[in-house]
Amino acid sequence: MSEGIFCIRVYGCQMNAYDGDRLRSAMTELGWEESSDAFASDAVIFVTCSIRDKAEQKVISELGRFRPMWEKDKKPKVALLGCMAQRTGADIAGKFPWVRVVAGPRHLGLVPRSIAESMNGGVFMHLDGDAGEKMDLECAPVPKVNPHKAFITIAHGCDQFCSYCIVPYVRGRFASRPPEGVLAEANRLVNRGILEITLLGQNVNSYGKDFDGDAGNYRFASLLRDVAAIKGLRRLRFTTSHPLDFSDDILDAMKSCPNICPGINLPVQAGSDKVLREMNRKYTRDQYIDAVKKIREALPEVGLTTDLIVGFPGESEEDFEESVSLIEETRFALVHSAAYSPRLGTPAAKREDQIPDAVRSMRLARINELQSRISHEINHEHVGRVMEVLLDDAAPKGKGLLQGRTVTDKVVLVKASAEMTGRFRSVKITGASPWCLEGRLL
Repeated sequence: MSEGIFCIRVYGCQMNAYDGDRLRSAMTELGWEESSDAFASDAVIFVTCSIRDKAEQKVISELGRFRPMWEKDKKPKVALLGCMAQRTGADIAGKFPWVRVVAGPRHLGLVPRSIAESMNGGVFMHLDGDAGEKMDLECAPVPKVNPHKAFITIAHGCDQFCSYCIVPYVRGRFASRPPEGVLAEANRLVNRGILEITLLGQNVNSYGKDFDGDAGNYRFASLLRDVAAIKGLRRLRFTTSHPLDFSDDILDAMKSCPNICPGINLPVQAGSDKVLREMNRKYTRDQYIDAVKKIREALPEVGLTTDLIVGFPGESEEDFEESVSLIEETRFALVHSAAYSPRLGTPAAKREDQIPDAVRSMRLARINELQSRISHEINHEHVGRVMEVLLDDAAPKGKGLLQGRTVTDKVVLVKASAEMTGRFRSVKITGASPWCLEGRLL
């Protein structure tokens, strides 16, 4: 089997970052050496995203840069993986002959050896619609970006079929990982010194719904309690939740396990009942608001964030104003907002009442301006408080600054030496912006 130098490029969500870490571990175990220089590598691995067209276009642009080198030296060999690979990988391989391995999200276990064998001239297609073997990577990843925090994917795919979303078509139907595998992976990570774990899934609170027999009583709250009980794990987070499945037993687990962080991402996607119905979200505005009230009653210090789409096909000015009023009423700590992006193959993309780009952009700008003000007001309320922060990395801007996060997932910047990285410290909050807090070590 060939060995050589590989480079990984990860795009999109935290699940892709997790897959990148697993692939890195698997390639290293096979004797490969990692490089940050794609043009000095024998193999380049792209872990891709299909949520928005912009993410796909960026990958296509990057792939095109290899043409001169391929025509001269027939390298590097490229592996195109993940959601974009599942959606358009076969076509892309036909346009870019240096793409030698294509694999959907549920075939990652076949990728490392396929890359090695592609060095000898083979081309490998592992797509989730194939009748062949599906194989996931079950190795525990060695986190590349942060040695103190790690992700674990607990479920694959989604059964919600929101009308705008490509995920069920590229990641498949919802499937929970067996709890034994999740717990074994979590234990290995904690034994390596990981202090914080985030459980990942398109809809984590549906975990266990697909289990049969005696295992059918084991649900997401059960997994939360079992992972939280691992000795040495200081913090446990999870994302993302669906409002339809956020049950009382999840709140009970969060209240009873002190290391489960009170931070919840609960995507609303729209404030209008008409738009929610056309998105196939399966809840109403009032039901969503009731869920938020229940969460805040159970967890008064919760850091609640959401996702919101503006410019969905047919969204009227009145519909948009209902999204604005929901944000004003609910006052999220953070809103992950986006203008609607048509994804080929989804029901919403076929509609003829698409909103013009200029209107979508104006609506997005207004949402961002509103949420920036709300986030600043919420963050300013923390000034003067003392909070426990896990200092996990150098700040992206500012010499001599480290960044960390509170239990509610707020970013905090402090002046500290690099030796403090990986420590929990008490920090007095001295300043606030819409996006982060500033503080000093006590």
